[in-house]
Amino acid sequence: MSGDFREFHDELRTVARELLGKAGAVAVDWPALTRAGWTGLETADEFDGAAATFTETAILLEEIGRAAARTPYPAVAATGIGALNLLAPSTRRDEVLRETVAGTALPVAVLAGDMVPAAGGETACAGTAGIVPPFQLVQTGPRYLLSGTAAYVLAASSATVLLVPSRTADGRLGVAVVESDATGLEVTEQPVVDETRSFGRVTALDVPLPSESFLSFAPGPAEPLRQLYDRAALAVACDSLGIAAAMLDATVDYARVREQFGRPIGSFQAVKHACADMLVDLTIARRLVTTALSATAEGASDAGRAVSMAKSFTGEAAVRVAGRAMQLHGGLGYTWESGIHRYLKRATLDRTLYGSPAAHRRELAQRYKSGVHVHSTWSGV
Repeated sequence: MSGDFREFHDELRTVARELLGKAGAVAVDWPALTRAGWTGLETADEFDGAAATFTETAILLEEIGRAAARTPYPAVAATGIGALNLLAPSTRRDEVLRETVAGTALPVAVLAGDMVPAAGGETACAGTAGIVPPFQLVQTGPRYLLSGTAAYVLAASSATVLLVPSRTADGRLGVAVVESDATGLEVTEQPVVDETRSFGRVTALDVPLPSESFLSFAPGPAEPLRQLYDRAALAVACDSLGIAAAMLDATVDYARVREQFGRPIGSFQAVKHACADMLVDLTIARRLVTTALSATAEGASDAGRAVSMAKSFTGEAAVRVAGRAMQLHGGLGYTWESGIHRYLKRATLDRTLYGSPAAHRRELAQRYKSGVHVHSTWSGV
């Protein structure tokens, strides 16, 4: 996040931290995010957007993780707007983009957060190449019938428009734009340990759609659905990064003021070493996430590898940092009032969302096994 935009990024981070800080433990007001321009950050000028990149969105996602904020924005920004920007221009797509910028639409892409079917009929974690959408479209006259199901879809119940990756009977891959109240569409809440976010199972049973509701991906990416999953995984890595940063700051502040035996506990060697380990985890995670963001923004051929490295390491690092923070806070860390439990639960969910560390590492290992080497992008990490 260096270069000509450093000042803008710092200002964006400051404004985001102030806005999220006002919400506290309650849900962030969506109109407030709209007024702040968050919903139009990555949208083109013609739709009244700011025409920024995912690098700027990542700053907001990290700050949302730092605040452990309750908001559907990560799902809308990472999957919803991400999917819309991958589609070929059309009247329906442009309409949803304008409504999103205005704050009247909350588009969410239906991406299974736990498991997705892979090519060859096998089942694999998200993050595996060859992703096949679990939704199918059958054409009957002038309309389509949509069927399929996906579990643990982030913020599914908050969406006003669901963007459903699907495949037609003749093999065309695209996105079905479905209103949340469409006949035959059901969104069932799925409880998770993290109370700051919501997930739903999306089930479509012969949902009737007009032909203009099926939108094709724009020419370019060889695997647009894989690119969308990578974007979602990277968004979660940004969230984990924010969690780790918040827990390190809280622990260092606490170690400065909490005293035992007449001195601050931060002066004890064991506490110093623990905080140093937390800082090392955070530093490596930030480097990996920054590299993945740069590769994604540049459309690099090894962007998928960069995302897998960032997601696998940062997910585990956030859990380690949050767990150590709870330990170093002593008895206070285990109380409901401390709030550390919210971060630990959120980090634990982040670790497995859109691919566990083991799944992403298996894929990286498979690339080495296949003779595809990681480029020099990784030197010094």
